[in-house]
Amino acid sequence: MNAGMFFKAMLIGLSIAAPVGPIGLLCIQRTLAHGAGVGFVSGLGAATADGFYGAVGAFGLAAITHFFVALRLPLALGGAGLLGWMGIQMLRAAAPSRAAQAADPMGYAQAYGSVALLTLANPMTIMSFVAVFAVLGGRSGVDSSSGGVMVAGVFLGSAVWWLSLALGVHAVRQRIGAATMRWINRLAGSLLIAFAAWQLGKAI
Repeated sequence: MNAGMFFKAMLIGLSIAAPVGPIGLLCIQRTLAHGAGVGFVSGLGAATADGFYGAVGAFGLAAITHFFVALRLPLALGGAGLLGWMGIQMLRAAAPSRAAQAADPMGYAQAYGSVALLTLANPMTIMSFVAVFAVLGGRSGVDSSSGGVMVAGVFLGSAVWWLSLALGVHAVRQRIGAATMRWINRLAGSLLIAFAAWQLGKAI
């Protein structure tokens, strides 16, 4: 039973991570600009946040759920502000040369932490995990063993997606010149600002 539950949880983690949104866009841009390692670590930040929310849903931590839902407005505003700031930084960034990238790469901690914060800034994700894990757990509920299996499955499924995405984008990275990278930065920055405006409007 645990093996089947683990596989289902992996599929949930994969399906949550796979749709292209601001997080996917960030990971693609960072992989192109800084390499597969930074892109994958950025994705791990999202996978960690998914795992955290998955644990809240799996173990039925009502107090934490209510806490994050109560803070949904400031979290949404903060997330929109962070997205907008990242978008502006991308618009202002020049396309770095390979030597410049090697001399001043994005730190793994910065890549991981920024994406983890962005993902945690969407508290309504908790409600999705609560609903999904209620179905997976069945009427008997979820015990500590099953809950741990589901959380691990969600994290691994999400991590597999981010690794696949980073490696796939990295495969074409060497074919992209400075001029193309400059346009990619502009497009990514504009889309992030658009996502930020949409999130701000939805929150208000």
